[in-house]
Amino acid sequence: MGIIGSTIQPFTATAFQAGKDFFDVTNEDLAGKWSVFFFYPADFTFVCPTELEDMGEKYEMLQSMGVEVYAVSTDTHFSHKAWHDTSDKIGKLKFPFLGDQNHVLSNQFGVLREGVGLADRATFVVDPDGVIQIMEITCEGVGRNANELTRKIKAAQYVRANPGQVCPAAWEEGAETLAPSLDLVGKI
Repeated sequence: MGIIGSTIQPFTATAFQAGKDFFDVTNEDLAGKWSVFFFYPADFTFVCPTELEDMGEKYEMLQSMGVEVYAVSTDTHFSHKAWHDTSDKIGKLKFPFLGDQNHVLSNQFGVLREGVGLADRATFVVDPDGVIQIMEITCEGVGRNANELTRKIKAAQYVRANPGQVCPAAWEEGAETLAPSLDLVGKI
C-alpha cells in the first residue's frame, strides 16, 4: 500500500460532535497535532458501536496526549447525529464523527470497499506534520482494541521525541528502548 510515511492529502469533511453544531474539518486542522482517523463500515451496525465505545473510554487520555480522534464512515453527518441521539453507546461519545459520503477520505486512505461504498475497519495515526505513522486494517468481524492503539501512539510519540531510538515489541511507556546500530546486529 505504501501509505506509511505518506502525507495526508487535502480534504474537507463535515463533522458531527456532541454539544456542537455541524462543522467542517480540513487537513489544515490537523497541523501541529496528532490525529487518529478511525474508519468503520457504517452507522447503526454491530461491531462498530463496541469499537467506538472502547475508543470513547480512552478519549480523555488521548486528548491529554495531544491526540484528536476522528471517527469516519461513509455515512453523512446527519446519520452520525441520528445514531448519537438514538444509541446509548454512541450517545456517550465526545469525539467528532466525520461524514465521508463522497468517499474522499476513504479513497485517500485506501480503505473504500470497491463496489460496496463502505470503508474497511481501519485506523490511521497521523503525526503533527501530517505524516501517517501507524495503520491497522482488520476484517469486518474483528473489532479493534483502544488500549493497543494508545500503546502504539505512545511509542510513535516517543520515537518522534527521541530520534535514534526505537521501541521493541510490546514496548510500554517507561520501558527500555533500542538505539539501532551495527553493534546490535545479530545480538538481539
